[in-house]
This record gives sequence, structure tokens and C-alpha cells, in this order.
Amino acid sequence: MSKIPKGTWVEVERILVSADRQDPARPVDPAKLPSYMVRVSGFLLEDAELGQQVRIRTILGKVHLGKLRIQSPSYGHSFGHTVPELMRPGRGGAL
Repeated sequence: MSKIPKGTWVEVERILVSADRQDPARPVDPAKLPSYMVRVSGFLLEDAELGQQVRIRTILGKVHLGKLRIQSPSYGHSFGHTVPELMRPGRGGAL
């Protein structure tokens, strides 16, 4: 595996609250998962390989530690599938 050079835009991931530190009242299935995770994008502060623990600096200048996940991450979010019922308001209910 080749090194990703310092200064590359990357994404890291880290667990904020591990499963053993979560509320014991949580349902059993979700309690098995490290559900409080954070993913942060920033500039790599040292050469590294995917999967390594690294430091990054965000655009705002904050330094974060995490497991190197992705090189050159992109944004792939959406508002989900169209809900036909929400298309009617404003059109008088007419199709």
C-alpha cells in the first residue's frame, strides 16, 4: 500500500462513545454497536496509509485524531427519495 502524502485532503473516523459507555437502558441490538462515531475531513499532517491512526487539520484549523478512512472524500448526501404526498401542497392538490 502506498503512502498518502502530508497535506492531502482526507477523512478520518473515530469513536466518541464506545458501546460499553452507553446508556444501559438502550435496546440490546444497538448497544452492541459503537453508535457515537464522528467522521471529519481535513488535511493530513504526516504521510500515512489508509487504516493508520493520524492527525488532520480542518479548514477551521482544528486538529483531530482518527483512523484514516478515505483519500479525497466527496460529499454524497441527499434528502432521500421523493415523497409524492409532499409534492401536492402548493399545487392545490392537482396532479
